[in-house]
Amino acid sequence: MAVEFQDNRIEVKEAISNAAIAFLYEACGELEAQTKRNSKVKTGQTKGSYGYAVEEAELTGYVGSSYDNAIWEEFGTGEYALNGGGRKGGWFYVDAQGKGHFTKGKKPRRPLFRAFTELRGRLTAWAERIFRERLGSE
Repeated sequence: MAVEFQDNRIEVKEAISNAAIAFLYEACGELEAQTKRNSKVKTGQTKGSYGYAVEEAELTGYVGSSYDNAIWEEFGTGEYALNGGGRKGGWFYVDAQGKGHFTKGKKPRRPLFRAFTELRGRLTAWAERIFRERLGSE
């Protein structure tokens, strides 16, 4: 009796990769949306600056903002900085309208961290569902 070996590595790797890519788009899109919902809105500039990218070849997804205020909203500034590394004693600044302000800093609102924390369970469930559907496991 002859046993014939059939090599399905390429198809299996492709199916796993496709499932991972589908999950990354879904997860990053939802994380971006939740981060925007968590953002404080004064002008909408920070909220609108969040986006996501998926590097399919690396199976990596990113959610974030290149806008400076997004960093300050996430980690705080001055005396309120998240890890205590901010400037102490306060400072004076002039806003875009030319009005002067004295501040001791900005408290961290953590919109991105809170989005991940709020969605962690759903993200896990989505990953399980997507891999199960795409790979046909029970």
